[in-house]
Amino acid sequence: MAQLAGIEVSGVSIAGLETCIDLPEWKLCFDLGRAQYFALARPLVLFTHPHMDHLGAIGWHCATRAMRGMREPTYVVGPEYVQPLQKLFEAWRELDGSRMPHRLVPLAPGEEFELGHQRVARAFRSYHRVPCQGYVISERRQKLRAEFRSLSGPQIVERRAAGDTELFEQQETPLVAFCGDTLIEVLEREESVRRARVLVLECSFVDERVSVEEARAMGHVHLDEIVERAELFGNQAVLLTHFSERYSSREILAALDAKLPPALRAKVTPLLAGRRN
Repeated sequence: MAQLAGIEVSGVSIAGLETCIDLPEWKLCFDLGRAQYFALARPLVLFTHPHMDHLGAIGWHCATRAMRGMREPTYVVGPEYVQPLQKLFEAWRELDGSRMPHRLVPLAPGEEFELGHQRVARAFRSYHRVPCQGYVISERRQKLRAEFRSLSGPQIVERRAAGDTELFEQQETPLVAFCGDTLIEVLEREESVRRARVLVLECSFVDERVSVEEARAMGHVHLDEIVERAELFGNQAVLLTHFSERYSSREILAALDAKLPPALRAKVTPLLAGRRN
């Protein structure tokens, strides 16, 4: 588990095998490709797309939480995947002989899901071989407008009671962005991805063993594409994930050290859990 820009982030992500990004303080995770016991404590999972390494453990998560008497989980998915998932759960119920209670929430790019505690998750379109979406979690707060900051507390209360709607303005701060499997263009097209305090971005390939063109054909990001766009990363911290299984931890670290500009390298943490040294 790492503290990135003041936010706890952990998980496992190996391309083609499994991805689950955990935000324990907020009791949610992104994707669930393989059974992870830490994910059982998360009643909310936001899924990017249905490839097995990102969604394969949804049935296990649902059934195990029910067996342990935990409240039903909520699964947020793209609208195009709701009906297939409903059919999948019907088949599992028939096979497993249990109810597998859960709540399936469709969320299209541009739509929002309230998380409580002044936080909201907004879906955005990622670019992969199948429909895929990322999520940005933002904090929203009502701030007193600058021109009214000289008012006393009683004056503010009085004006609010009178129905004054001009006192406050809503300020939104993007805290965490998770892009799922994607092409690098998501960085260029989504301002919230560039501005999020913590960006979780896939980087499946890091050297010449897989070219940029080959990476793009598979719907993934190559480290060389990140280097070319180093100036776009306005984030305080960047967690790179989804490295191919072909790379060892040492090889990944060596590639990051050799290729990334120093200012960006200082922000970047690679997710190496579950990987050979």
